[in-house]
Amino acid sequence: MSIILASNSPRRKELLRFIFQDFLVQPANIDESIPKDIPLELSAEYLAKLKAIKVAEEYPNDTIIGCDTIVLHNNIILGKPTSTNDCFNTLKSLSNSIHKVITGVCIVSNSRVTSFSETTEVSFYDLTDEEILNYISTGEPFDKAGSYGIQGYGSLLVKEIHGDFFNVVGLPISKLNRILKNMILN
Repeated sequence: MSIILASNSPRRKELLRFIFQDFLVQPANIDESIPKDIPLELSAEYLAKLKAIKVAEEYPNDTIIGCDTIVLHNNIILGKPTSTNDCFNTLKSLSNSIHKVITGVCIVSNSRVTSFSETTEVSFYDLTDEEILNYISTGEPFDKAGSYGIQGYGSLLVKEIHGDFFNVVGLPISKLNRILKNMILN
C-alpha cells in the first residue's frame, strides 16, 4: 500500500515529508466549482473530498490524501490572483483586517473516507501601496490563494495568526498526523 498525495503543491509535498519520507504525488483533475448549497467554510473540505475520491478511483488499494485551501474574507473566497491588478486589490482588501485560511483534508483508505477542516485566523498590518507593490514584485503571490505566502516574503505582511501556522502554508500537518495514526491503529 502506498501513500498518495492528491496535490501538486510544493508546500504540501514538503510538509507531508514530516510524516512520510516516501509517497507518490497524483494531482486530481476535477472541476473545482463549488455548489451554492455548500457553506463557504466547508468548501475546502468539499473540494478535498472530491480530489481524494477521484484519485482513489485509480488507486483503490492505497491511502489517498486530498487537500484544498481557501482564503475567506468578508464572506468571499479569495482565489489565486489572475493578474497583477487582481493581486494588488486582494492584498489591499486584506490590509489592516482579519481573514480566515481554511484547509480541507480528506483521507481515503481501505474504503474509509475521513475528512476535516482546519481554520486559522490571519491579521495583516495596515499596508501601504508601496509595501503591496514591493511584495508583488517578488513574484511570490501569483500561485497562492489570497495572493500571499506566509512562509516567504508574505510573512512581512502578517501581524498575527490564531491557529495552526502550517494550515496557512497549506496543510495542517500535526492534525493530519494524529488522524492518520488513529486510522492506522483502528
